[in-house]
Amino acid sequence: MRDLGLACSPCSITQPPRPDHHRGRNLVNPLNFFKSKKSKEEQTSAQEIPLIDGKHNVQAPVPPKEDESKKTTVPNEKPTEPIDIDAVEKEIIKSFKTVYDPEIPVDIYELGLIYEIKIESDGNTYVKMTLTSPNCPVAGILPGQVESAARGVEGVYDVKLDLVFDPPWGPDRMSEAAKLELGML
Repeated sequence: MRDLGLACSPCSITQPPRPDHHRGRNLVNPLNFFKSKKSKEEQTSAQEIPLIDGKHNVQAPVPPKEDESKKTTVPNEKPTEPIDIDAVEKEIIKSFKTVYDPEIPVDIYELGLIYEIKIESDGNTYVKMTLTSPNCPVAGILPGQVESAARGVEGVYDVKLDLVFDPPWGPDRMSEAAKLELGML
C-alpha cells in the first residue's frame, strides 16, 4: 500500500494567525438574522397566525385560560372531628398504588419509594419518599404526583412531602409482588 502523504501535507497543518490579519472582521453576526426589526406592537401573536391544514387556512384555537386558584396547592377542608388514622392511611396507600414510575411497570408503593407516612388526627400528613436514584428523570414530576395522590384522599387536610436520598433506595426495598412483576424472583 502506498502512502500518499495526505495526513502530513502542508495544507492540513493549521498555521498560527498572523499579527496583522484579523479573522472574521468583515463577517456578519449570523444571530442577527433571528432578531426582529418590528416593535412589540407590530409583532403578531401566535394565536393570530392562521394554521394551514392542507386544504384550508384555519384560525388557531385560543387555549382556555386556566383558573390560577386551582393551580395552588392549598390544603383541603380541615376535618371538624378527629379522623380514623388507620383508614386514612389505607386510603393513602391505595392512592399511592395508582402512581407509577414511568420507566418501571410497578407502582411507587410496591417499588419501595415511600419510606414513611405519618398522619395526625387533624388531617395533617407527612410523607417521606425517595427516588430510585438522585438523577432520576422523573424527579421533577413524581413528588408532585405523590403529593396530589395523598391530597385526593378524604380526611387529609394538608400534605408535607419530604424527598430524601438517605438511606438510598435499593432493590431490597421492593415488595415480593414488585420483584415478581420485574422477574427478580
